[in-house]
Amino acid sequence: MTTSTKRHEAVGLTDEQVLDMYYYMLLARKIDERQWLLNRAGKVPFVISCQGQEAAQVGAAFAFEKGKDYACPYYRDLGVVLVFGQTARDCMLSAFAKAGDPNSGGRQMPGHFGGKKLNILTGSSPVTTQVPHAVGIALAGKLQKKDHVVYTSFGEGSSNQGDFHEGANFAGVHKLPVIFFCENNKYAISVPLKKQLACESVADRAIGYGFKGVSIDGNDPIETYRVVKEAVERGRNGGGPTLIEAVTYRLVPHSSDDDDRTYRTREEVEEAKKNDPLTTFANYLLEVGVMDEAKHQELQSRVQAEVDEATDYAENAPYPVPESALRYVYEE
Repeated sequence: MTTSTKRHEAVGLTDEQVLDMYYYMLLARKIDERQWLLNRAGKVPFVISCQGQEAAQVGAAFAFEKGKDYACPYYRDLGVVLVFGQTARDCMLSAFAKAGDPNSGGRQMPGHFGGKKLNILTGSSPVTTQVPHAVGIALAGKLQKKDHVVYTSFGEGSSNQGDFHEGANFAGVHKLPVIFFCENNKYAISVPLKKQLACESVADRAIGYGFKGVSIDGNDPIETYRVVKEAVERGRNGGGPTLIEAVTYRLVPHSSDDDDRTYRTREEVEEAKKNDPLTTFANYLLEVGVMDEAKHQELQSRVQAEVDEATDYAENAPYPVPESALRYVYEE
């Protein structure tokens, strides 16, 4: 296979990096699938899924500098937090609400990611509150003459919230290094896109705030990386924010408490599965010779073992002690 067919090299990604991308996408998918099984078995209370959105998440996360840049993710961003440094164990400890959960010590719903040492801002249940927080981190960096860039994500439904508009307006006025990353998965819980937006694309909204807006294929991690990388460099060099709409599809219900059969057909979901980024990206890596079937199997086995170990570890880990409920609530 000639290198001219390797799209990833044209955007500055090595063979090793795209293999790593696939590993993180696969790990996110397998953790997610395991958590659904555990939920259905009555062992974990709630799952909010990333399935179908892994390419957008991992492609975007690879464009940032770990240890320097900040992530203010939304609840579906499992792929992002894995790239930023969380582990399969961390994710399972959170799902089981165990004391070792790095997000909250077993006190928060799953999907409320956080970790000071990884520069991941702690999430909250009301949607889109992370957006003005991300803008605040970017403003602080600008005032302190640091050159970090801040990633913040949200669904297309959240782009209709006041928090998004206020954050985007402030970031535009002050030319702050924020990447507003909208994962447009076509449904705000049960509300389809056509009932959410009057404009053609979420990215069209950027012009009202005076910065660049781009809509991309969120099933393509290489294209996602290219566009986000350009936006990161622009932000780091004083060029201000960017709004990126990654068009994806949510392959499973909104959450483990949702029945998506009430608002979309099985035929629609099955059609979307033909563009499952796990399959299409694996096929690309096989086609260009970055991965062969033996390597593919090796990665599958590695990830499966990692998820098995994380599940066993978290299931057997201790719960928080009842006395810890008042910690961080009142002054000690």
